[in-house]
Amino acid sequence: MKFETVMLHSLFGACLLVCALTLGAMLTAKASVSNVAATQTPAVVAASN
Repeated sequence: MKFETVMLHSLFGACLLVCALTLGAMLTAKASVSNVAATQTPAVVAASN
């Protein structure tokens, strides 16, 4: 195989791994929507006044 082909395959593998890890982290995150909304409420109230 040519050097360029090996580098492209390595880059593709690395990108695929990063995407899989990011997707896995997003799917397994245990963030509660109510907790996120509660922390943003004071900023929304202050911005609307």
